[in-house]
Amino acid sequence: MKNFTKYTLLIFTFFISLAAYSQQGPKLNSLPSATATVFLDFDGQTVSAAGWNGGTRFTCAASGMTDPQITEIFNRVAEDYRPFNINITTDSAAFLLAPLNRRIRIIVTTSSAWYPAAVGGVSYIGSFTWGDDTPGFVFADRLTYVPKYLAECCSHESGHTLGLSHQSTYDSNCTLLQTYNPGTGTGEIGWAPVMGNSYGENMTGWNDGPTPYGCATTQDNLTIITSQNGFTYRTDDYTDVVNTSAFSLGSSSFSVSGIITTATDKDVFKFVNTQNSNTHLEVTPYGINSSNTGANLDVQMDLYNASQTLIRTYNPADALNVVVDTTLNAGTYYMVITGTGNANIGDYGSLGSYSVLGVKALLPIHDIALSGNSNNSKHNLSWKIIADEPIKTQVLEVSSDGIVFKPLNTINAGTDAFSYFPYQSGILYYRLKVISVIDQQAYSNTVALKALENQSKHFFVSSFVKDEITINASQNYQYIVNDLNGRILTRGTGTQGINKINIQTQPAGMYVIQLISNNTKQAERIIKQ
Repeated sequence: MKNFTKYTLLIFTFFISLAAYSQQGPKLNSLPSATATVFLDFDGQTVSAAGWNGGTRFTCAASGMTDPQITEIFNRVAEDYRPFNINITTDSAAFLLAPLNRRIRIIVTTSSAWYPAAVGGVSYIGSFTWGDDTPGFVFADRLTYVPKYLAECCSHESGHTLGLSHQSTYDSNCTLLQTYNPGTGTGEIGWAPVMGNSYGENMTGWNDGPTPYGCATTQDNLTIITSQNGFTYRTDDYTDVVNTSAFSLGSSSFSVSGIITTATDKDVFKFVNTQNSNTHLEVTPYGINSSNTGANLDVQMDLYNASQTLIRTYNPADALNVVVDTTLNAGTYYMVITGTGNANIGDYGSLGSYSVLGVKALLPIHDIALSGNSNNSKHNLSWKIIADEPIKTQVLEVSSDGIVFKPLNTINAGTDAFSYFPYQSGILYYRLKVISVIDQQAYSNTVALKALENQSKHFFVSSFVKDEITINASQNYQYIVNDLNGRILTRGTGTQGINKINIQTQPAGMYVIQLISNNTKQAERIIKQ
């Protein structure tokens, strides 16, 4: 349970009878072929059990959740148990067909008063194999009917029934800090263990870490789950070997899905480019609402050529998915999909399902040649585009590692150069993304320029403008634009990086812009042509 201590194992004689409810809600199964089953029961249940409520018969009301909420809870729990040969189900018929010692019922209910401890759920450790249908409970009312919270608790309580204790945290002196490990990090890659307190983190997973019984008493979740309950991992779906036996995705655009079941699992795919083409690849872990919300798998993709030589590894530090836009010559290529760690957690529990999308396009944009140089700390970039269709959008992108690029500046179609003073130091990588009027997209070559940290000025401002003032800022700021009589024309705020202020409605002439940050104030003259 969340806040539940393991009881001495007793064999209880009891029965569970169906309450006067007809089963409602969606009937969902994550792996119907599996014998082992976890039943998420949302529609109410009457329980008579020596182990619960002092042996007094009691009725659990329905969960109070809507069908879409039940579906979300199911999907989150199913993904937690995706690596294993076990069926997560909302269908009582599937539960009743499973062997007694290979099933558990988790009752999701608004009836919590019978269990006075302030917890979100409760279950017995190891009860999955008891063979007497001892249920576990998740209290929807105490978890404020939030599907994320209920799903985390369902997985947590199911984990107890499979033999798992809590995962805890200790200091360097082995003093217990938290019985429930709350995880670490924020945002998409923020992580917490299923058997800790996982309510507040996006990425949750199985863990090999200490329990409340001592800092040296580590608990290997995966080994316990797959060795003590009569089931193990799912059968591996794709080969681990980079060779011609890999699953072929063909020579056209493709989509495929798979599951990373262990930390050593690799899924290898082969695809062919019949001619040079711009190639868009996406590897996306399963998440809620087609996003990375609730994903358990942090994806890494390695791209190999026909000689099985590694071309590049794609593993963005701040995202769980991988998106690649590149130009590939004609030939055979291999993608290797694995689960990886990040700043918050290693690859032990980076497991789950994913989808792959590949789109190849022969574009009317034939060539984008980007060149650049550095002159007195200023980076000057220029380019030439050969295309059959007019260009609609040009976006100059920058990267500090040559792999993960972010937009630097959107440049008007017809312009073929851009210069600015970067504030970062080290090597910066640039590329140009171009979109034609028929919405086809292509990328230039990559240019690497050395950058020196610019400390003399906090803001660089375009001096001669037509419709927009361009500002490159080292930090967030406020601005005021005045005419020469001191009249305020516009004011606002800007963020670190490239910003633009529209002055299209102002007449030609001279203006003054004041830029104010926490530790500096700077004024620049602007000439509108």
